[in-house]
Amino acid sequence: MAIDFDNDLNPEQRAAALAPDGPVLVVAAAGTGKTRTLTYRVAHLVERGVETPRILLLTFTNRAAREMLDRARLLAGPGVAGIWGGTFHHFANRLLRRHAPRAGYGSDFAILDEDDARSVMRACTAAVRKAQPHFPKPEALLDAISLARNRDVPVEPAVLEQFGELAVPPDTLRAAVRDYAAHKLRMNAMDFDDLLAQGLRLLETCPDLLARYQEQFLHVLVDEYQDTNPLQARLVDAVAARHRNLLVVGDDFQSIYAWRGADYRNFLSFPGRYPDAKVFKLETNYRSVPGVLDVANACIAGNPEQFQKTLRAVRPEGVRPVRVDLRDGSQQARYVLQAIAAMRREGYRLRDMAILYRSHFNAMELQLELTRGGVPYAITSGIRFFEQAHVKDVLAPLRLTVRPNDELAFVRMLGLFPRTGERTAQKIWARIGGRFSPQSAADLEKVGKAMPAAARADWDALAAAMRDVKDATDGGDLAGRFVEAVYRRYATETFDNPDRRIDDVDEMVRYMSRFPTLADFLSEVALLTNVDTGGQRDAVVDEDHVLLSTVHQAKGLEWPVVFVLWMAEGIFPSGRTINDEASGGVSEERRLFYVATTRAKDHLFLCVPKMRRGRDGDFNYYSPSRFLEEIPSGLLLRERAEYDI
Repeated sequence: MAIDFDNDLNPEQRAAALAPDGPVLVVAAAGTGKTRTLTYRVAHLVERGVETPRILLLTFTNRAAREMLDRARLLAGPGVAGIWGGTFHHFANRLLRRHAPRAGYGSDFAILDEDDARSVMRACTAAVRKAQPHFPKPEALLDAISLARNRDVPVEPAVLEQFGELAVPPDTLRAAVRDYAAHKLRMNAMDFDDLLAQGLRLLETCPDLLARYQEQFLHVLVDEYQDTNPLQARLVDAVAARHRNLLVVGDDFQSIYAWRGADYRNFLSFPGRYPDAKVFKLETNYRSVPGVLDVANACIAGNPEQFQKTLRAVRPEGVRPVRVDLRDGSQQARYVLQAIAAMRREGYRLRDMAILYRSHFNAMELQLELTRGGVPYAITSGIRFFEQAHVKDVLAPLRLTVRPNDELAFVRMLGLFPRTGERTAQKIWARIGGRFSPQSAADLEKVGKAMPAAARADWDALAAAMRDVKDATDGGDLAGRFVEAVYRRYATETFDNPDRRIDDVDEMVRYMSRFPTLADFLSEVALLTNVDTGGQRDAVVDEDHVLLSTVHQAKGLEWPVVFVLWMAEGIFPSGRTINDEASGGVSEERRLFYVATTRAKDHLFLCVPKMRRGRDGDFNYYSPSRFLEEIPSGLLLRERAEYDI
């Protein structure tokens, strides 16, 4: 039975799905049926008689490839199964399995998962880490190497720059990078990044293999092309070079992953690399009411380097998006709780609502308010704010201030020092009599004498920072001293994004200042982390709960009701990111806001707190996000919550 393209697709989708051979760029705005169009393109090629092994479909998740091929099979029949479909890494692995010896590997090479890669790096750096207590942890080194490879920049200089603040000899870092690569080769093993890099190198250094696959793949199709990194773009261009039947689909407005190597310029430069490319735009949106799309169109217009397009609504008029001016984060949390209740009275379920934010710490106050209000919620990361490792690390000395007999906090705190594992910390705990206060000079001295030699300099730095504490109940002061004396360097050595983790800690300190005592704050934290979650930890579709998510993690999803928190300058957009061109700068932040707005189907609430407490308890004032100021006032309803003190 023939596929009914005329009735199944709108004119924009149909033109793209039935495009003639040659290079094709499909600019698919949010909610316009991108996946449907690509699926029908695959079915059209099969219906035309293109042999399925000559079709290559590249996606960013295997699930996306399976869904498209399953839908195409319903349209065009079981022959679709012969298509080469999957992720870039899946495709590279398939090539390497066939030709591994020509890449210097055995065809039975192993693929290292994250734990395996850490074990290899740990073995490669064991000696230097023993000699240099502040040498980066294996995880941090692997993250720095991975980012450099995905951005297609020289690895060693990138690693040196990443850890430039540490007192580590550059030669030891270079040696770690080289030893890791050599160790994998000796093991006949590749990590995840090797698959892409070695697969591309195989084609670029073996002209006969490249010619073979260029001939085989008559048609190459790529989903989410705006998220490709330089290696992926080179791979696509190389494979499609002979027949030039390359169709790429994506939306430059939704390119938000520069921080992990994606380069939206691959998308923008496509017509330049393929001057005869045909460009199709999908602008008819089936997801959102017109008011939401008006806001989205207005905000993204501020980005100059992009394919201009305007979302057009199919749905009838609804309620205009709401800008809510609020006093601070606490009032924001109470407002959202009240709005959730109002939406439920209108017939929406909790699962119909999502609360989005720029950074995880932006939802800290809301998590506490939802818990108090008995509103079930899930977090896309699965980890509540106060359950994150770096937050628990900094809470450890604060817990000891309130409860000097807290053995778990003591063991956790000592684990941050070189050569001080759990068993060593427990032995020290027993030796000092099972009691420790960070403000006690005698306790600090007793622990210092018991610490391993490699840890004593760091412990002395902490002891010096604690000696002149004026108020032992000032948790913010204690946390700040702990971070500067010990934890900032630990975070750099340990995590791939230390600055963002320190931002989390700073936000926690600000929040802490609103409590009368440190003990009150810690009791509130215990309420949040020990509450019966009732399954809230995992975003299970069958459970009725509100979803909390960063905007990055919400991409590709949609909800009838969406709240966006902390639309304040310096928070959204992020003050850190707008000055970092490697992460896309203000243009990427504006695209992130566009993604946030276009997740909403019926109702969109944009929350604008005007102040938050600083570390010293005083208020810091914020102007509204520049993205809100760019939206014509008539497109938003305005609410101003009463400023209750």
